Amino acid sequence: MRTTVLILGGTTEARELAELLVDEPDTRIVTSYAGRTASPRTPPGDIRTGGFGGPDGLREWLTAHAPAILVDATHPFAQTISASAAAVPEVPRLRLVRPGWTEQAGDRWHRVPTLDAAAAALPAHGDRAFVTTGRQRLDAFTALGLPLLLVRCVEPPGGSLPPNVRLLLDRGPYTVESERALLDRNGIDVVVAKDSGGDATRAKLDAARERGIPVILVDRPIQPAVPTVDTPAAAAARVRELLSAP
Repeated sequence: MRTTVLILGGTTEARELAELLVDEPDTRIVTSYAGRTASPRTPPGDIRTGGFGGPDGLREWLTAHAPAILVDATHPFAQTISASAAAVPEVPRLRLVRPGWTEQAGDRWHRVPTLDAAAAALPAHGDRAFVTTGRQRLDAFTALGLPLLLVRCVEPPGGSLPPNVRLLLDRGPYTVESERALLDRNGIDVVVAKDSGGDATRAKLDAARERGIPVILVDRPIQPAVPTVDTPAAAAARVRELLSAP
């Protein structure tokens, strides 16, 4: 009998955690994906795809598979699944989330609590916007009628987009050089981003600082009260502690 570890994935940290744990003896690593991205970068171990159906569905999966621990390593803005994970005390839980970004000298950041607040603030800071908040709730930005919205996301948004939207399908990591060229080529005068943290997508903030471009940064939502670590190594160490406990 192998002990199961369930990782709620979708991030680089989740993949790195699976790589650290996959060779643990008598342990089965299962990484679960919501299924919103067509070709995710999958980690070693077993893969599960699709939602659980809220806390009740997740509880059913946990009952059927009896994992030793559930690690929520989803995106810092993945509120629904994180809330479901926090609502199932039947199994030990751990949250793995990378730290948010820290403002540096020369940054022109304007923090806002939500995407709607970001859209409301946008016209005051520029009219050729680079929007990197994902494909959801784009309508809040397209409704503004700005001269240009350069929208970058991994998967195309549903439905048609107005003529002022320039869609760029791409996935990080990015470099400061490439982001600087992107800003210059499109005449960008404001950047909109979520405070996702990590190195893969930070380059746009560094390029914006170099160019003196303001950044509207959406703060992370409040997370449920679950034990939390901020690196895959720390998460792996905690998982091993739980696996070795009597």
